[in-house]
Amino acid sequence: MVAAAWILLALGIGHTLYGLVWFRVPFSEVFREGFVNKFKSNESRRSAFWFTIFGPLLMMSGHISFYLANTANRELFLIIGFYMLIISLIGILALPKSPFWLALIGSLVFIAAGYGWIN
Repeated sequence: MVAAAWILLALGIGHTLYGLVWFRVPFSEVFREGFVNKFKSNESRRSAFWFTIFGPLLMMSGHISFYLANTANRELFLIIGFYMLIISLIGILALPKSPFWLALIGSLVFIAAGYGWIN
């Protein structure tokens, strides 16, 4: 079950770092202009914000999953796994050439942990 938690934590770190690098121009503009209320002005800034802020949410989910692994809460691993499965399948259908394939693998690990097939 710890492997599943590491997957979410790693995805979150990767999402954040990739967002900061990929969207470095919109972020640098926003910080130069004062940050507050500066993301609404154009699509690239909004995309930068939402893509990058999703990383800490994934990291938070990873930390929660470490807690679940320590308490052996398989039921919640299963629930998270099925949410991840649905989200990743929708993401793959919407954007076939995207990293949603990694989330699909992660969802299968969570489901396996939930059923007790892996520890």
